Amino acid sequence: KMSKTMTAETFESDANKRPKLAIDPKSAPHFEKDRKSATNPKENGSSVIIQFRTMDGESKGPKIDIPIESKVEQLEQVLNKLLSNEENVPFSFFVEETEITDSLTTTLDELKLSTEAVLEINYQPLAIFKVRPVTRCTSTLPGHTDAVLHVSYSPDGKQLASGGGDATVRFWDIHTCTPKYTCKGHKHHVLCTAWSPDGQKFASGDKNGTIIIWNPKNGEIIGNPLNGHKKWITSLSWEPMHKNSNCERLASSSKDCLSKIWNVRSGKCVVSLSGHSDSVECVKWGGEGLLYSCSRDRKILAWNVDEGTKFGTLFESYLGHGHRINTLALNTEYVLRTGPFGYKTSHVESPEDAKAKALERYNEMKGSGPEILISGSDDFTLFMWKPKRSKKPIARLTGHQQPVNHIAFSPNGHRLASASFDKKVKVWDGKSGKFLATLTGHVGAVYSVAWSADSRMLVSASKDSTVKLWEMVNLKKATVTLPGHEDEVYALDWSPNGEQLAS
Repeated sequence: KMSKTMTAETFESDANKRPKLAIDPKSAPHFEKDRKSATNPKENGSSVIIQFRTMDGESKGPKIDIPIESKVEQLEQVLNKLLSNEENVPFSFFVEETEITDSLTTTLDELKLSTEAVLEINYQPLAIFKVRPVTRCTSTLPGHTDAVLHVSYSPDGKQLASGGGDATVRFWDIHTCTPKYTCKGHKHHVLCTAWSPDGQKFASGDKNGTIIIWNPKNGEIIGNPLNGHKKWITSLSWEPMHKNSNCERLASSSKDCLSKIWNVRSGKCVVSLSGHSDSVECVKWGGEGLLYSCSRDRKILAWNVDEGTKFGTLFESYLGHGHRINTLALNTEYVLRTGPFGYKTSHVESPEDAKAKALERYNEMKGSGPEILISGSDDFTLFMWKPKRSKKPIARLTGHQQPVNHIAFSPNGHRLASASFDKKVKVWDGKSGKFLATLTGHVGAVYSVAWSADSRMLVSASKDSTVKLWEMVNLKKATVTLPGHEDEVYALDWSPNGEQLAS
């Protein structure tokens, strides 16, 4: 009796009684957009859990849930709060060695990363101060009667010196842009120069193999010329101030296959380093007790130069390049060059204070890792080394199509730039050697590059008679092209205090 035949009419009547979902055609696009957002959380204004880490891999603070659209400025605010910084410190942020330049979304899309896992963001403090971009030539300094081959500012940025083909060294007043002293003593081209880290001495080497130490305060020669090399001097490098506050030891390299260490106070050669079989092209005095030399024989040699029984002995030999090596650069080079002088320190009371300040700046710059060395060669490549750790290179940097003739690390060690005869400058990551950008614009070989003190800008000097300025936030084209020279621009230097650029 309870059974009942269900007919199509019954279903139809029941269906008519059920509530229906009506979709307004006007709202359909919004409905479609919401459906897409549900499948793609990055479009849904969602969040991501992040963990801040230092460049050495040390985690800072707890894991934080932040909006995925967060920009660099917002990340800075969060990190400054987390680190309890009294004043806002600018930072650069990295995900897997890729810098976050806009928002987290852009970087995650670029790297194709999931938002479900904890995102590790490495950070590095930037300079608190900002250097103004160079926009025009303010002064022309006439005086040299032949090519100016070298120009450099003192460690505190308050003095300027140059050397050239007219066999003179000249000191300039940077405020009035007039000559202070014209120093005559060389008999041939002045090929290389170097300021001592305390700014009290200036060394110059010539094509005859003679080295002269000058007093920048009066333009006079200190002691006797240093004679010992049989061929021309290719490079000079002073002992870092955190190793010796007296700044009295100087390393030189020459075309005679030798490197020498001199005591400029006594005027004597302390040790002669023979290990290369061809011209020694560059020498760099590191901060870890090693002196590095590179040669046309395709070898890099590291020498023990800390006082002790091993002084002057070979530490290690590094092989890898297929042609002669032209240049070396250290990631700590800027702090080794400037010693105690920095953004907040323009004057020191005593040599002991200077040494302590120099050591503090060096340790802060180097961090917990070893020094990084870069070599550039006629084989069109660069090699990245950690000389204290391994005799094998950690990276081989390829891309140039002509010999690499100059390399420079940014003051914070985060980036490095290489100049080549292929008319290009390339920018690389200073930790991993990862390629970042090619700077095109010069129409002649690029001879030299220099960084601003805040690491935000780079300048390059070229055979095409121009200097170009590049900003790291926009590497697609040069911010400014600085004309004025009538011939090739061989050398340039940005003052450590950021006030001037000399070419």
